Amino acid sequence: MTDLINPLDLDLNGCEALALAHGGKAFHGRNLFKWVHKHGVLDFDAMTDLPLAMRQSLAAGCRATLPEVALEQPAPDGTIKWLLDLADGQRVETVFIPEGKRRTLCVSSQVGCALDCRFCATARQGFNRNLTPGEIIGQVWTATRRTGQAPTNVVLMGMGEPLANFDAVVQAMAVMQHDLAYMLAKTRVTLSTAGLVPGIYRLKEISEVSLAVSLHAPDNALRNELVPINRKYPLEELLAACKVYAGQDKRRRITWEYVMLDGVNDSLAHAKALIRLLEGVPSKVNLIPFNPFPGSDFATSPLERVDAFRRRLIGAGLVTTTRKTRGDGIAAACGQLVGRVENRRRSLARGAPDADYARPAA
Repeated sequence: MTDLINPLDLDLNGCEALALAHGGKAFHGRNLFKWVHKHGVLDFDAMTDLPLAMRQSLAAGCRATLPEVALEQPAPDGTIKWLLDLADGQRVETVFIPEGKRRTLCVSSQVGCALDCRFCATARQGFNRNLTPGEIIGQVWTATRRTGQAPTNVVLMGMGEPLANFDAVVQAMAVMQHDLAYMLAKTRVTLSTAGLVPGIYRLKEISEVSLAVSLHAPDNALRNELVPINRKYPLEELLAACKVYAGQDKRRRITWEYVMLDGVNDSLAHAKALIRLLEGVPSKVNLIPFNPFPGSDFATSPLERVDAFRRRLIGAGLVTTTRKTRGDGIAAACGQLVGRVENRRRSLARGAPDADYARPAA
């Protein structure tokens, strides 16, 4: 039996080809693409501007499959974390962060992660597999329908290394940006990488999304410990790739994510080394207070040390912000994804009550 086609796995060209294969015209594929993403309609019978015979053919050969919300957990600050079941029983997490008129969705690109960054809870899970385009864009589809409003920003900063799932991520980002889908401007989609240098060069050739780099250390020795991929792609190669990605447009900054670890990377000497490292690179530094998780080896830098670090960078002319921690009470903050999921599974295996999560809304 032939596998059913999931229209969420298709970009616009794929939908046009699907329409032609089912007796329609290319413009019917555009209509199908718009129904799925702009209108959130997955029932082919409801797509009334498609020919009846085509709708019947699509219903026989296709099935729109979405990640299923297993658990939904809201935080008092408005953040919502969803635990999503995939068709094969794997699970990922997605986080919605509202702030004023800004609605940011943090999307996963893999089940787990293979890069083993020491301060990240996801790394403790290990790597299971890449997500399909439909599983990535399905997180945007689901969040849009459950909140009643499309995100204004999407960040690929959830579970996984996006550049290690390059083709699926690029296709999903193109759908996010398409006028017939979610209409996100290129600057409103941010891809975060731990530093897969070949992927940065490749991304430069085909996409113009914002780039964020998980830096976390100003020298190779420390970064080798915190971000092991640095042993393969050291800072000299990473900085060179980021300069190429930024190009000549001084308004196009690379965002450097720098998690503040008490006594590890948060001294003024580290700040000065970071200033030297980023000289000549259009940059924005995002300082991230470390978000603890069970079994972590690190502690959060004191607030006064974070502030001193930030002031030193600003004094050197670097645009620097301290990320406001959101969703830490529901293990939805940066670096925390999947930690509570694993704890919950172990608790349920012991017969403990399922108290960590709220039930999904109807």
